[in-house]
Amino acid sequence: QVQLAESGGGVVQPGGSLRLACAASGSFSSVHTMAWFRQTSPEASRELVASNTPGANTRYADSVKGRFTLSRDDAKNTHYLQMNNLEPADTAVYYCKTVASGTDYPRTQFWGRGIQVTVSS
Repeated sequence: QVQLAESGGGVVQPGGSLRLACAASGSFSSVHTMAWFRQTSPEASRELVASNTPGANTRYADSVKGRFTLSRDDAKNTHYLQMNNLEPADTAVYYCKTVASGTDYPRTQFWGRGIQVTVSS
């Protein structure tokens, strides 16, 4: 019922910046939580990077706090992750997540397919 399309990934040198975008489309009436997760390897867990719910403070993982910024444009049904001062440890597949509800379904989480971010010299 909701499709999430990630963009903005790629390869960047340490200290560089990238801006990820997650655009939602489909059938929904309300968007609640918007978040980003990442997975460094197939055997690793998918860890929370940042999340925001309307009217609440944005939460960040300690490892990215002060370097990453989550923002959302509800008019465009899009949320972003501005990543500055990137480090090799930030290399991962990044997944966007949205909690949305529609007229015919309750709050449901939806995931993007993931986008690769590689930080390397």
